[in-house]
Parts: sequence; structure tokens; C-alpha cells
Amino acid sequence: MSITTNKSIVQITGILEKLFEEHFEKKAESIEALPVSGSDRRYYRITSGKTVAIGTYNTNVAENNTYFYFTELFRKHQVNVPEVYKINKDRRAYLQQDLGRTSLFDLVIKEGYTEPVRKLYHKALAQLARVQWIAGREADYKQCFASKQFDEKAIMSDLLYFKYYFADLQNIPYDRSGLISEMEMLSKDLGRVQPQMLMFRDFQSRNIMVHEGKIFFIDFQGSMQGPPQYDIASLLWQARAQLPPAWKEDLLNGYISSMNELHVPRMDEIYLRRGYVQFVLVRLLQVLGSYGFRGLLQHKAHFITSIGPALKNLNLFLSDHPQTPSYPELRTLLEKLSSPEMQERYTISSAHEKPTLSVQVCSFSYKAGMPKPTGPHGGGYVFDCRGILNPGRYAAYKYLTGNDEMVRQFLERETRMPDFMNYVYALVSINVEDYIARGFEQLSVSFGCTGGQHRSVYAANQLAEYLKTRYNIDVPVTHCNDKKWVLGEENAEA
Repeated sequence: MSITTNKSIVQITGILEKLFEEHFEKKAESIEALPVSGSDRRYYRITSGKTVAIGTYNTNVAENNTYFYFTELFRKHQVNVPEVYKINKDRRAYLQQDLGRTSLFDLVIKEGYTEPVRKLYHKALAQLARVQWIAGREADYKQCFASKQFDEKAIMSDLLYFKYYFADLQNIPYDRSGLISEMEMLSKDLGRVQPQMLMFRDFQSRNIMVHEGKIFFIDFQGSMQGPPQYDIASLLWQARAQLPPAWKEDLLNGYISSMNELHVPRMDEIYLRRGYVQFVLVRLLQVLGSYGFRGLLQHKAHFITSIGPALKNLNLFLSDHPQTPSYPELRTLLEKLSSPEMQERYTISSAHEKPTLSVQVCSFSYKAGMPKPTGPHGGGYVFDCRGILNPGRYAAYKYLTGNDEMVRQFLERETRMPDFMNYVYALVSINVEDYIARGFEQLSVSFGCTGGQHRSVYAANQLAEYLKTRYNIDVPVTHCNDKKWVLGEENAEA
């Protein structure tokens, strides 16, 4: 590691707290680590009384500079994005506006397809049109930190991402040479689509916050020059949101109306709709590649649960568009991948089909001794987590547990815990799948570490989430040493 583990958390939070104090002229009273997914950025909610801000730390200065540039550009053109309050001198740390905890995705999942939610989607697309056609006129694409344009090469990259990280993992035979040739032709055709405006790139409801009745965009540092249809497709065909077909048509019409109100010149509606269909397909495949990589290879439960809805989306698209894609090898492969059998493979069983297997997962302290086997069969897996760097060695984590977000980020980012857990998932899954097939009812898995407070607790929680998500089985979790956890200096051993 380029910096010591201790400095990694202490220095980062110290830098952000200093920025907070300099900007608001008051000391931070609390700092809370926020969950992160695939990015290397770290987010913290910093609070002092009623004053709240989000502290962000990212060592990729080029990415930060892109974010700062587009923040200024969007705000100039009345697009709602969080205000950046203060930037550290090395441009790795910055403070920005706290938009709360509610995204548009949260609302559609919680409230369903209600009229207020539909209106928020319309507002989001109206703001998107302003991003693409107004801010896009002025955008300097040299400011993009990675790809500057969603061109033929970028499209081919997305298609190959789908091929290698999803299609090839399903053991479905196809003509590999023929598929590559068709993908190259598709990429070439779509790379020529005009006009090329400012493309958000990951315009989905998780990146749209709802704050005080208004919508705000976040995570737009991947913006580049590209076709406007791609962003519309990303929002309307988001797998987990599963927007009704009538909503998709209504929202697409709303976007076109917003575009017309902005007096966008020389944009033919028929041409836009035709391109939209093509980029829906590209987005669906890119998303499946992402779910395959994050879920099937990295064993992240959230992404595994998204595969079923994504395949359902793909099947719906193919049914509605029998001529798209027009390439026979690609079309045949996609029909096989989105078949009812494949959808069932990645869909959590309904309650009446729920397996009888229950996996008892526990964490324990080797100091207190290993837990005794329970159940009629006895035995099970026991994993020793003591080969993983212990967060409890450092003051920042000593009084936390494996249940805390700060500890989770430490273990996932600065230790070999992700590698360890990948092996655990693979080994335990062998028995789980066999036991389910044979009608067994019990399996136990235990994780031990020195104090039974950090590493083993985290590992037990992660395995439980994975098994419940992947197999829809009961996974009770017990933290055997929780009564002896050191949660404050008064409880610390001498």
C-alpha cells in the first residue's frame, strides 16, 4: 500500500474535518462513512449542529478536476447538482452539499409507480435535455478525464464487456468469430450516429437525488461527448426500476417535448427514436456485463439480484423489437440468454419454492474458543480470519465492529478480505447447492478471529447476505462474542 493503513483513515478524515472547519468556521462534531460501491472515492457525512456537508476523498485528481469542471458548467446552465463548497490544495479532497439520503430509485422502489414519482422522472429528463443540448454546446471535452467520446471503440468495449463478463460465463455455445464480426459492424454503425452532444454516461435513478422536492444529479464525472439517446435508454430501461412500458413511452415523449422547448435545431424526432432503440440494446448489454463482473466474479450480492430483472428487460426488448438486433448470431445468443430458463436461474425462488436448507453462520473469538457444532449432522465450515490485517490494531477502528461501515470499507479496500471472501463463497456454494438438491436442512459456517469483533463479524455478515440473496434460504447469524466487544475505552482491556 502506498500509505499506511493507519494514515489512510486518520489522515483522510482529518483533512476533511479541517476543510469543514475552514469553510464553516466550526468544528466537526461527527463524521460518518457513507456506503460506496465500485468507485475508489470515499464519502463522509460531516456534521456540526445543523450544519452538514459531504466530504469526498479521491486520489484520482484528473477525475476530480473533471467533476469540478462539469459542476461549474451545469450550475451555470441551471442544472441542479450539489454545490462544491471547498477544495483542498492537492485537489484530492473536497466538501460538497449534502442532498440527503433519498434517490429517485429509492422512491420508485418504496412508493411504486405513482403520479408524484412519474412527475419526478419527467423533471429528471427535462434537466437531462438541458445538460445535453444547452450545457453540451459549451462543453470542453478535453476536460473529460477518461474517454472523451462514446465512439466506435467505446461501443465495442461495452459489447466486449458483456461478452466476456456475462455471456461467456453462461456456458451457452455460439460462433465466437461470427459474434465478434457482428459486434464490430454494430459498433461501426452506432459510432456514426449524430448528433454527438454531452452524454451523462451513467444516467440512472440511483444517480438522481430528490432533495426538498427537486431533483439533483450526482456522479457525472464520467460525462463525455456522445449520442443523447444513450442517457434516455439508461434511465428508462434501468433493470431494477422495471418501469412500465406506458411510462417509458410517456417519458420519452416528455423528453422530446423538453428538447423542443429548448429550440434544439435540426433534430429529427423519427431519427432520434430510431437511434434510441439501438442504444437501449447497447445499454442493456453493458449493464449485463457490469452485473456479471460485479456479481458473478466479485460475488457482490446486490449485483447478483439485478441479473434476473436485467434478463427480463432484455427479453421484453427483443419481443418488442423483432428486427433489433438485425445480426443473426447476436440475436440468437441474446434470445438464449434471456430465455425463461435463464431468467429463472437468476430469479429468487418464490416463498412456496423456498429450499428447506438453513445455514447457521456465526462469528467467534479464538480467545474464547471455537463454538460447538449444533444440529443433527454436526460439523460444517470453520474459517480462520486471522490472516487478514486486523482493524482493531488501529485507534480509528478499535471501538467499532464488523457491523460498522468504516470497518467494512477498511477490510474491503486495505486488506485481502475480498480475496478471502471469494474463496469462501466458492467453497460454501458447493455444499449449499448439493444440500439443496438433496433436501438437507442444516449447514453451519463459522468465522473466527482474535477478538470476534471485526474481521469475523464482517465475514459472517457478508456470507449471510450472499447466501440469502443467491439461494433464498434462511441464514441466521450469531455473533458469539458480542457481549465482550470493546465499544469504548471504559471496556478496553488493561
